[in-house]
Amino acid sequence: MEAGFALWANPSSPHAEGRKARAALEDARERVKAALGWEGEVIFTSGASEAAELAIETARTVHDVASAVEHDAILRGDGPEWTLPVLPDGAADLRALSAESRPSDLPTDDPENRSLVSVQHVNSETGNRQHIGFAAETVHDNGGLLLVDCAQSAGKFALPRMADMGIVSAHKFGGPVGVGALLVKDFAMLHPGGGQERGYRRGTENLPGILGLAAALEACSEPYIDPAVIEPLDAFAAEVRAMGGEWLSDRLSDPTPYIRAVAMPGLSAQAQLMRFDMAGISVSQGSACSSGTMKRSHVLTAMGVPDDTADRTIRVSFGWTTTRAEVERFCEVWLGMVDA
Repeated sequence: MEAGFALWANPSSPHAEGRKARAALEDARERVKAALGWEGEVIFTSGASEAAELAIETARTVHDVASAVEHDAILRGDGPEWTLPVLPDGAADLRALSAESRPSDLPTDDPENRSLVSVQHVNSETGNRQHIGFAAETVHDNGGLLLVDCAQSAGKFALPRMADMGIVSAHKFGGPVGVGALLVKDFAMLHPGGGQERGYRRGTENLPGILGLAAALEACSEPYIDPAVIEPLDAFAAEVRAMGGEWLSDRLSDPTPYIRAVAMPGLSAQAQLMRFDMAGISVSQGSACSSGTMKRSHVLTAMGVPDDTADRTIRVSFGWTTTRAEVERFCEVWLGMVDA
């Protein structure tokens, strides 16, 4: 990022400084593709929310479908035209998807008579991973396009290359805030609508942020976190169950290690958040992007989790800077609240 600030000029300007900035921008674009193993195009954005809006608003489709557990950036405004239900284990009910992958009220020979189907790779509240391969097969068999929200998985898990479009956000894998990207297999899938980013986005590119995004992706390795850091969670989960709490990973179809949801017996999530905050521990109720509203999680509701359990559920996530001592401290404080 320091290098980006040092050479910054508008990458769209034709003068020498602008051309130098453009060269750095295009080099970063190729680095991002290589780090993600993405063979399509990359449109840099201000983050995941803008990438989602760009995909939904400009895709050459006539019908929006999204799973019921998508991020609020996908379920924005009036929401999709059809919502794909999820099973109690958090998996999208892909058997219900086939009939909605192509609208039936338009000519089938119309190349734009297709759906844009949005499925989150790793859920931001539960950590559950969706079966993207099966989703892609279903969507593509019916002529649709698949948009995969990879904000929680990029840099941590292999990118689902069968997606037609993907969403990434730099700060989710150790990069700077305020920058992300929309991955798209082919620009022909989108209607152009701006003066930058090959004509598909408005606004001057954030060159320092984009260089930071590329560098962070290149710094990611597998596993994203040393397994020893989160090892205390195994014993903690057993204690949660024994004390009458609910370890939500137990019900998930494919839980991942870096996001966990846990329901505490007898204490609301709001009360837990305040007590954790006083103990110097930051957790969330529902998605971190909307947790300030303290509203019930739409994800847990869609999964059929009882309201009483959902209202006692917090989300705890672990990043590349998390230490084992911090994980142990979280477990200790949670158990202390139950004993109090």
